[in-house]
Amino acid sequence: MLGQVEREQLKSDLILPWIVVIMMLVMLAAAIMACHIAGGQLQQHLPHDQRELIRTILYAVAIATFPLTNLIRHIQLRLNQTMPGDKSAKNRYLLTVTVSAALIESVGIFGFVMFILGDDFNTLYIFTGLSALGLFLYRPKPDEYYDIVEARNAQKQE
Repeated sequence: MLGQVEREQLKSDLILPWIVVIMMLVMLAAAIMACHIAGGQLQQHLPHDQRELIRTILYAVAIATFPLTNLIRHIQLRLNQTMPGDKSAKNRYLLTVTVSAALIESVGIFGFVMFILGDDFNTLYIFTGLSALGLFLYRPKPDEYYDIVEARNAQKQE
Protein backbone atom coordinates (compact mmCIF):
# COMPACT_ATOMS: atom_id res chain seq x y z
CA MET A 1 0.00 0.00 0.00
CA LEU A 2 1.35 3.40 -0.96
CA GLY A 3 1.75 6.06 1.68
CA GLN A 4 0.54 9.65 1.30
CA VAL A 5 4.03 10.95 0.50
CA GLU A 6 4.56 8.30 -2.18
CA ARG A 7 1.15 9.11 -3.70
CA GLU A 8 2.09 12.77 -3.96
CA GLN A 9 5.38 11.86 -5.62
CA LEU A 10 3.56 9.63 -8.11
CA LYS A 11 1.21 12.48 -9.04
CA SER A 12 4.14 14.14 -10.78
CA ASP A 13 4.33 11.07 -13.07
CA LEU A 14 0.89 12.02 -14.40
CA ILE A 15 2.07 15.32 -15.86
CA LEU A 16 2.87 13.85 -19.27
CA PRO A 17 -0.47 12.01 -19.59
CA TRP A 18 -2.23 15.27 -18.70
CA ILE A 19 -0.23 17.09 -21.36
CA VAL A 20 -1.47 14.53 -23.90
CA VAL A 21 -5.10 15.20 -22.90
CA ILE A 22 -4.59 18.97 -22.92
CA MET A 23 -3.04 18.79 -26.40
CA MET A 24 -6.07 16.84 -27.62
CA LEU A 25 -8.35 19.55 -26.23
CA VAL A 26 -6.20 22.22 -27.90
CA MET A 27 -6.57 20.37 -31.21
CA LEU A 28 -10.36 20.33 -30.79
CA ALA A 29 -10.35 24.06 -30.07
CA ALA A 30 -8.09 24.68 -33.08
CA ALA A 31 -10.50 22.80 -35.34
CA ILE A 32 -13.41 24.94 -34.11
CA MET A 33 -11.40 28.12 -34.56
CA ALA A 34 -10.34 27.10 -38.06
CA CYS A 35 -13.97 26.50 -38.97
CA HIS A 36 -15.00 29.90 -37.61
CA ILE A 37 -12.13 31.78 -39.21
CA ALA A 38 -11.95 30.09 -42.61
CA GLY A 39 -15.28 28.27 -42.69
CA GLY A 40 -16.37 29.50 -46.10
CA GLN A 41 -13.14 28.53 -47.80
CA LEU A 42 -13.02 25.10 -46.14
CA GLN A 43 -16.51 23.89 -46.96
CA GLN A 44 -17.22 21.64 -49.93
CA HIS A 45 -20.99 21.56 -50.32
CA LEU A 46 -21.90 17.92 -50.80
CA PRO A 47 -25.53 17.15 -51.66
CA HIS A 48 -27.76 16.93 -48.59
CA ASP A 49 -28.57 13.22 -49.06
CA GLN A 50 -24.91 12.21 -49.19
CA ARG A 51 -24.06 14.36 -46.18
CA GLU A 52 -26.95 12.87 -44.23
CA LEU A 53 -25.76 9.33 -44.96
CA ILE A 54 -22.16 10.14 -44.00
CA ARG A 55 -23.33 11.95 -40.84
CA THR A 56 -25.46 8.97 -39.80
CA ILE A 57 -22.56 6.57 -40.31
CA LEU A 58 -20.22 8.83 -38.34
CA TYR A 59 -22.76 9.12 -35.50
CA ALA A 60 -22.96 5.31 -35.36
CA VAL A 61 -19.17 5.04 -35.33
CA ALA A 62 -18.97 7.72 -32.61
CA ILE A 63 -21.53 5.85 -30.49
CA ALA A 64 -19.57 2.62 -30.92
CA THR A 65 -16.26 4.35 -30.16
CA PHE A 66 -17.14 5.08 -26.53
CA PRO A 67 -17.71 1.50 -25.31
CA LEU A 68 -14.90 0.25 -27.54
CA THR A 69 -12.50 2.78 -26.01
CA ASN A 70 -13.67 1.79 -22.54
CA LEU A 71 -13.02 -1.88 -23.32
CA ILE A 72 -9.59 -1.21 -24.81
CA ARG A 73 -8.66 0.99 -21.85
CA HIS A 74 -9.81 -1.66 -19.39
CA ILE A 75 -7.75 -4.33 -21.17
CA GLN A 76 -4.70 -2.07 -21.31
CA LEU A 77 -4.96 -1.23 -17.61
CA ARG A 78 -5.07 -4.93 -16.68
CA LEU A 79 -2.18 -5.72 -19.03
CA ASN A 80 -0.21 -2.84 -17.50
CA GLN A 81 -0.55 -4.56 -14.13
CA THR A 82 0.14 -8.13 -15.21
CA MET A 83 2.43 -8.15 -18.26
CA PRO A 84 6.06 -8.84 -17.52
CA GLY A 85 8.66 -6.58 -19.06
CA ASP A 86 11.04 -3.74 -18.43
CA LYS A 87 8.71 -0.85 -19.27
CA SER A 88 7.97 1.33 -16.28
CA ALA A 89 4.49 1.88 -14.91
CA LYS A 90 4.78 5.50 -16.04
CA ASN A 91 5.39 4.52 -19.69
CA ARG A 92 2.69 1.86 -19.62
CA TYR A 93 0.09 4.29 -18.27
CA LEU A 94 1.14 7.00 -20.73
CA LEU A 95 0.48 4.59 -23.60
CA THR A 96 -2.94 3.72 -22.17
CA VAL A 97 -3.94 7.39 -21.86
CA THR A 98 -2.59 8.21 -25.32
CA VAL A 99 -4.52 5.39 -26.99
CA SER A 100 -7.74 6.33 -25.18
CA ALA A 101 -7.36 10.01 -26.04
CA ALA A 102 -6.56 9.29 -29.69
CA LEU A 103 -9.61 7.06 -30.10
CA ILE A 104 -11.88 9.66 -28.52
CA GLU A 105 -10.23 12.51 -30.46
CA SER A 106 -11.37 10.80 -33.66
CA VAL A 107 -14.96 11.64 -32.73
CA GLY A 108 -14.07 15.34 -32.77
CA ILE A 109 -12.40 14.91 -36.15
CA PHE A 110 -15.70 13.54 -37.46
CA GLY A 111 -17.29 16.93 -36.73
CA PHE A 112 -14.52 18.74 -38.58
CA VAL A 113 -14.92 16.40 -41.56
CA MET A 114 -18.68 16.94 -41.62
CA PHE A 115 -18.18 20.69 -41.49
CA ILE A 116 -15.80 20.49 -44.45
CA LEU A 117 -18.39 18.42 -46.31
CA GLY A 118 -20.92 21.20 -45.87
CA ASP A 119 -22.69 20.63 -42.54
CA ASP A 120 -23.31 23.52 -40.20
CA PHE A 121 -21.67 24.45 -36.91
CA ASN A 122 -24.24 22.44 -34.95
CA THR A 123 -22.80 19.14 -36.18
CA LEU A 124 -19.27 20.38 -35.50
CA TYR A 125 -20.21 21.30 -31.93
CA ILE A 126 -21.99 18.00 -31.28
CA PHE A 127 -19.04 15.86 -32.36
CA THR A 128 -16.54 18.16 -30.64
CA GLY A 129 -18.59 18.13 -27.45
CA LEU A 130 -18.76 14.34 -27.51
CA SER A 131 -15.01 14.20 -27.98
CA ALA A 132 -14.41 16.61 -25.09
CA LEU A 133 -16.74 14.52 -22.92
CA GLY A 134 -14.77 11.40 -23.83
CA LEU A 135 -11.50 13.12 -22.97
CA PHE A 136 -12.99 13.95 -19.58
CA LEU A 137 -14.20 10.37 -19.04
CA TYR A 138 -10.89 8.81 -20.03
CA ARG A 139 -8.60 11.40 -18.43
CA PRO A 140 -5.56 10.30 -16.41
CA LYS A 141 -6.76 9.00 -13.05
CA PRO A 142 -4.35 8.72 -10.13
CA ASP A 143 -6.03 5.60 -8.73
CA GLU A 144 -5.54 3.72 -12.00
CA TYR A 145 -1.89 4.68 -12.04
CA TYR A 146 -1.38 3.76 -8.37
CA ASP A 147 -2.89 0.33 -9.03
CA ILE A 148 -0.38 -0.23 -11.84
CA VAL A 149 2.53 0.91 -9.65
CA GLU A 150 1.45 -1.35 -6.79
CA ALA A 151 1.00 -4.35 -9.09
CA ARG A 152 4.42 -3.76 -10.69
CA ASN A 153 6.04 -3.45 -7.24
CA ALA A 154 4.37 -6.66 -6.10
CA GLN A 155 5.71 -8.43 -9.20
CA LYS A 156 9.23 -7.23 -8.47
CA GLN A 157 9.05 -8.52 -4.90
CA GLU A 158 8.03 -12.03 -5.97
